Amino acid sequence: MVERRTLRLAHRGDHRRAAENTIAAMLAALRVPACDGLEFDVRAAVDGVPVLLHDETLARVQGRPDRVDRLGVSELAAAGVPTLAAVLAAIPRSVFLDIELKGPPSPQVVPVLRAGRGVGLAHSVISSFDAAALEIVGREEPAWPRWLNTVDLGARAVSSAVDLGCRGIAADWRTLDETGIERAHT
Repeated sequence: MVERRTLRLAHRGDHRRAAENTIAAMLAALRVPACDGLEFDVRAAVDGVPVLLHDETLARVQGRPDRVDRLGVSELAAAGVPTLAAVLAAIPRSVFLDIELKGPPSPQVVPVLRAGRGVGLAHSVISSFDAAALEIVGREEPAWPRWLNTVDLGARAVSSAVDLGCRGIAADWRTLDETGIERAHT
């Protein structure tokens, strides 16, 4: 029988102790006893380098109005935005990762993930609200596990996840009900 349990992932790391989506926040989260793994967001700098940032701009976390896709990796690093490669190097491969793509990935994302987590994407899943992002990763690495992020488990979301070849769906827990869960398991 397959063990089923809820994963407790530190969303953007432990941002009570460090700025969200930073190496410090990720490492702080791993010191929390109940933490099963990490979730973080990936966007591309103007030069295509994958970096960790939830928002389209640096306004909320770094206090700058600049768009991430208009800054180079050195400018982002100076603002405290880490590269995906640096974060993967800092986190043991044994730690479960939910790597959320905030849009279609740059051509550098998959090679960086291969280098950081191995060709099998050890203990990791790629997730996104963006179907195109999941399609791109699925074409390049069809064996990598993918989750569709969605607001609910409605028929459209479940159908989309199946069509995309996703192994899972991440939905807002407040929208979960017996019907949606049954739909997702069929």
